[in-house]
Amino acid sequence: MRESTVKGKFWRWGYAMHRFRWLVLAIGIVLLLSFAMFAQQTPGMLKDNGFTPKGSESDQGFLQLRDELGVPLTQLNLVYTGDGLDMTEERHQQTIMDSLNELKQLPYVESVKFVTTPRNEGYRNVQAVTLSLKLDTDPALEKYPELKGFVHPPSGMKVYVTGGPAILHDMQEASKHDIAKSEAIGLPIALIVLLIVFGTLVAALLPMIVGLMSVTLTLGITYFIAQHQSLSNFLPNMVTMLGLAVGIDYALFLVSRFREELKRQSSVAEAVAMTCQTAGKSIFFSGIAVLIGLIGMLFVDLTFFRSLCLGGVIVVSISVIVANTLLLSLLGILGTKINSLQVLPKRFRKQETSRFWERIAYTVMRRPVLLVVLVGGALLYTMTPISHMKLSVPNAEVLPPNYESRYGADLLKAAYDPRMTGPIQIVVHTEAEVWDETSIGLIRAYSEQVKGVSGVKEVQSFISSLGQHSDQDLARMVKDASVKSKIEDNKIAKGHTALSIVVPEKDTDDPSTDELVRELRRVSKDGLEIAVTGGPAYRLDIIDRIQNEIPAVLIFVMGITYIVLLFAFRSVLLPLKAVLMNMLSLGASLGIVVLVFQHGYLADLLHITSIGYISATLPVIIFCVVFGISMDYEVFLISRIMEEYEQSGDNDKSTAEGLKKTGSLITSAAFILVVVVGSFIFTDIEIMKALGLGLGLAVLIDATIVRVMLVPALMKLLGDANWWAPKWLHIQTDKAADKK
Repeated sequence: MRESTVKGKFWRWGYAMHRFRWLVLAIGIVLLLSFAMFAQQTPGMLKDNGFTPKGSESDQGFLQLRDELGVPLTQLNLVYTGDGLDMTEERHQQTIMDSLNELKQLPYVESVKFVTTPRNEGYRNVQAVTLSLKLDTDPALEKYPELKGFVHPPSGMKVYVTGGPAILHDMQEASKHDIAKSEAIGLPIALIVLLIVFGTLVAALLPMIVGLMSVTLTLGITYFIAQHQSLSNFLPNMVTMLGLAVGIDYALFLVSRFREELKRQSSVAEAVAMTCQTAGKSIFFSGIAVLIGLIGMLFVDLTFFRSLCLGGVIVVSISVIVANTLLLSLLGILGTKINSLQVLPKRFRKQETSRFWERIAYTVMRRPVLLVVLVGGALLYTMTPISHMKLSVPNAEVLPPNYESRYGADLLKAAYDPRMTGPIQIVVHTEAEVWDETSIGLIRAYSEQVKGVSGVKEVQSFISSLGQHSDQDLARMVKDASVKSKIEDNKIAKGHTALSIVVPEKDTDDPSTDELVRELRRVSKDGLEIAVTGGPAYRLDIIDRIQNEIPAVLIFVMGITYIVLLFAFRSVLLPLKAVLMNMLSLGASLGIVVLVFQHGYLADLLHITSIGYISATLPVIIFCVVFGISMDYEVFLISRIMEEYEQSGDNDKSTAEGLKKTGSLITSAAFILVVVVGSFIFTDIEIMKALGLGLGLAVLIDATIVRVMLVPALMKLLGDANWWAPKWLHIQTDKAADKK
């Protein structure tokens, strides 16, 4: 939004913040101390990874397995290894079971069984045990530390605990560690940049205070929300990343403007008020731009996205509020002392950057066509890996291999065929009881159809477990109480429900297995109620839920942003150009993320474990978060160019002046944001590492290549057409201005 020096609502608000500065500071301190106590406990409150596709066929199938067959949905896997030991020998297996005697006595432990899936060649030194619990995920996570205390490896063996609760527990620990690590890396570098920009310690510390306070208040608020609402355990990382980046950036603009206004205004009160009228107003509308992007995540019906949206909306809103309240009051208290405690002599801080940015603008505008073709072509080429992007839903893979649950999961996958340990499950519901001869016939006929589907290796059910018999003989066999009891104990049939296991020919994460799930859902049901579930179906439903809503996310975010900018710039082409430039920087950054995380380029250098695919959540998150943030820089630049154009009417001159007057400040703000979000590359959780890389690259590309090269070049090529708009738009905006 264009900054205005007319004394309006924001001016009066800033004046009030100066007048009540000590009261505002006292309230801020009380809030900070109060919420800090709860903020520390928030990561431990979040027990959901947020990926459950609630209401989907796979989710309904899981619930039916739990409610109708008594299948425990919470399991742990204990993976034992022994160097030089043949773990298939009965004596070693008995030793393992003996070591778990105390664990078996726990009231919430339902069963402890060896994994019977065929072992892959070369892994006779590995033995896995499945531990089934009578608890849902949240209670299981609470009991996990106690339960793990009863797992002791026998002499000469090692044991690794993995499975749902173990992975979630390690993710909680990794989340706490990542927040501390990212702050330890990002904040010192951000402080150094601020010291170089401002040259004084007092001015440099203020943005740090705003960033840290925004994160602390948000996590404290989230603690109370988590008491009543299930939230993803990725939320604290997102809040820390976004809160520090946006909070520090917003404060940077305010402090910079305040130092300018101190030289122009007659008093500190006037300087604070005018700072709010200009930079404070810009920050307010900048926050709205970021919120538009974040709200786009709500279109995807997953707790993961709702949680990140909630955390992002709260932390960005608080960043705007803290900057326009507490920071303004601090500026009023400090006054000219903002320039105290110099760390750089003034002669080193007097950098003639104006001419530098002006020369760049005119240099670019001399060869606009060449630069648009070369730079645009390079960015489009960088986007090409997206066409080969493989999406999946990570589980233990979100953690690095040094975490026990991740290492155990990798070992389990290597030692046992994952097609057997995580098959497709089909829940079959019959009108009569499954023991009825008619039901047996229907289930058998359905199983034969399933066997005939391309990509099916094997189909198992309670019928196949009883051998080759006619429907009549099977109906007679299951009348035997012992036979029926054994089937019910194995949780493969009971009442009106039976479970069929489908083993695919290809790996469970192969694209052909996704297509197999779709084919199975199209098989004729012939009087049966069918729900296709299991790991592959669960993953497919998550990916489909995300991909099906991507068009709506794009249309909403890009459409609303275009409309807002249309009225802000009173131009048809400028908002369109801004949206398209954002898409270029976003696409290029996502292309690089694919190269690093899917194909492994530079993975060792960045300490990244390439997992061969991209988390299906990343494209949506990167788009929604970066679109709003990078749009800020575009708005600041174009707004300044617009001001110059309204005064001079010279398109080229106004472009150069706009870049000259915003170049240094936006570059510093972008660099701080890149450092803060980029620090997450060196944390542990793979999704946050990828997000840090994607966000950092997108902002870096946008603030350098796009803003410095493409924007001036396109401004030159479009000329006065940049400022064209239909008459009705000018009439509407002029009326709005008159009302003000």
